[in-house]
Amino acid sequence: MNTPKRYTITSALPYTNGPIHIGHLAGVYVPADIYVRYLRLTGNDVVFIGGSDEHGVPITIKAKNEGVSPQDVVDKYHAIIKKSFEEFGISFDNYSRTSAKIHHETASEFFKTLYDKGDFIEETTEQLYDEKAHQFLADRFVTGTCPKCGNEEAYGDQCESCGSSLNATDLINPKSALTGNVPTLKQTKHWFLPLDKHEAFLREWILEGHKKDWKPNVYGQVKSWIDDGLRPRAVTRDLDWGIPVPVPGGEGKVLYVWFDAPIGYISSTKEWAARVGKDWEPYWKDKDTKLVHFIGKDNIVFHCIIFPAMLKAEGSYILPNNVPANEFLNLEGNKLSTSKNWAVWLPDYLKEFPGQQDVLRYTLTANAPETKDNDFTWKDFQARNNNELVAIFGNFINRVVVLTNKFYNGIVPAPNGFSQVDEETLAAIKAYPEVISSSIERYRFREAQQELMNLARLGNKYLADEEPWKVVKFDEPRTQAIMYVALQIASALATLSEPFLPFTSTKLKGILGLRHNEAHSDVVISSKEQISIPDTSGHKNGSRNDGLTWNDISSKETLVPPGHQIGEAELLFSKIEDETIQFQLDKLIASKKANEAAKKTVEPQKDTITFDDFTKLDIRVGTILEAQKMPKAKKLLVLKVDTGIDVRTIVSGIAESFTAEEVVGKRVTVLVNLAPRDLRGVESQGMILMTETAEGKLVFVNPDDTAIPNGLQIS
Repeated sequence: MNTPKRYTITSALPYTNGPIHIGHLAGVYVPADIYVRYLRLTGNDVVFIGGSDEHGVPITIKAKNEGVSPQDVVDKYHAIIKKSFEEFGISFDNYSRTSAKIHHETASEFFKTLYDKGDFIEETTEQLYDEKAHQFLADRFVTGTCPKCGNEEAYGDQCESCGSSLNATDLINPKSALTGNVPTLKQTKHWFLPLDKHEAFLREWILEGHKKDWKPNVYGQVKSWIDDGLRPRAVTRDLDWGIPVPVPGGEGKVLYVWFDAPIGYISSTKEWAARVGKDWEPYWKDKDTKLVHFIGKDNIVFHCIIFPAMLKAEGSYILPNNVPANEFLNLEGNKLSTSKNWAVWLPDYLKEFPGQQDVLRYTLTANAPETKDNDFTWKDFQARNNNELVAIFGNFINRVVVLTNKFYNGIVPAPNGFSQVDEETLAAIKAYPEVISSSIERYRFREAQQELMNLARLGNKYLADEEPWKVVKFDEPRTQAIMYVALQIASALATLSEPFLPFTSTKLKGILGLRHNEAHSDVVISSKEQISIPDTSGHKNGSRNDGLTWNDISSKETLVPPGHQIGEAELLFSKIEDETIQFQLDKLIASKKANEAAKKTVEPQKDTITFDDFTKLDIRVGTILEAQKMPKAKKLLVLKVDTGIDVRTIVSGIAESFTAEEVVGKRVTVLVNLAPRDLRGVESQGMILMTETAEGKLVFVNPDDTAIPNGLQIS
């Protein structure tokens, strides 16, 4: 494609069955926002589209588990997601929801267009049915063993272990997620999109046309699908939550969520265009528009095969120019899991790290899973902040601003000539926009951010080498030149950092007294609600002001002129202490323990004994008088126990749960007529009765009433 006239950028619609977590941010929303902010700064006509996916089985499962209606669920989580995006600075031009009237109308119209053109296959097929629940089982209501990788917890639409897209009937040993029953097969009528008829087109468009410009992880997955042979895929399902099938015979059925959700990009664009007084169609139907979908790898097949097939079948829409899907982000070496609470939730982060949105954006970009799965750790988060943002970026800016105020009362000095180092440094500044642009336009955001930090490193090295705090004592003209150059670097950072660190960019521009470019002081998050997101992208209501743009950094001789007044120094970033990180790690440890506890089951009953067997057990109340660690034994304590009958020695395997000092004075329950046993040379004359919690913690079984004397029998 030649230089596009406009850009339509979409990001995957998050399911409204839970909050946003760092996996969503790293995989989709942060890279999309970087790209969009860059496009705005470079003067492009761009619309950034998002919205909540409010249909589909995950919502109905959530509603069932919480005992509320699906509408209650989507209203709750749409509000949470919307607020999180607002506070985190994801600069959508429009954030809609698939429950909106305009979406129902757009999706229904799209379906009817394909229906009227005869692009669907109508078939009566056998679908899995839960006899106990009296309903057909949608894909996420079925679990079983993946036929491709053997994962025993695969869903009826996809295996989250190997990423394979499945049909519910493909699963081995399927069972209903509603009742646990083994489902039966029952006939039902549905409409199918014949993907096999589009296989030749998809092979030419993707495998030949995008072999060089699509990411290898995306291209590889699509190629695998096409080479495996495409088959018709259902576009309707038996469900009562969603968009009703708008044709005769569709009663009791809704559009499959994978069919209606991507149409949400179109309906959200319509919503935006109506609000700002534009024509929506060029953003979806003009060949000079560049359409880019930002998604995670679990959505590749839907955005690279199925949605393009839908658009091609409709006939009037453009196809995506690129789908730069990311792989998955893991957390502390384990796969993110919302059901197991193994996640860093965005609302929690915003509450616990106020004003530090850019630290998370920076860390997620630095560790972006662009071509393979990557890992987020809290220790790395801390190191990225303390060793890079604070020590490199923040340190440079602080030194420049402090010295400018100290030497010149905050007024940018006029240089009286430049040294060779100065000339080389000023030339290097001008080169950075193109270098960073090259990486961004190839969707290498991690690489682009590294180049931004290299500019900050350049500034630090320049100051360290030129030492203006020393030079000022004997060469005032030279000091003026040094500080002038340093302030040009700082000004370049203020603009070039905006796609990556928008809050920092805004703050830095304020410190430097630079004019702000405000593109989205009012960013619509839904059709009726408006939010405010920091954005310095260079246009408002189609007009430009005279703030610095991306291209100004390379084209202007002076970014901040002599005589310009800057403000006082403020810290852009603050050090994150070990205690803060340990708190986050403790939360994850608690989640892990809770998950382990949930996995544990109550031991089954042992073989039945007679009453006579029970009466043989002589169980008494006792008190531990003394305790000491058994030498060279990790688990054993040697106890002196008053049983009421006598004081005897009992060796107990409780040393990993209790210290010797902790158990002295404990009231205990003792099996006193257990045959003596030699343990490491010590004769143990009984057994202390214990139980173990689901977390693996040992607990004494003892009488509640402390007035009960030692020696009383328990029967």
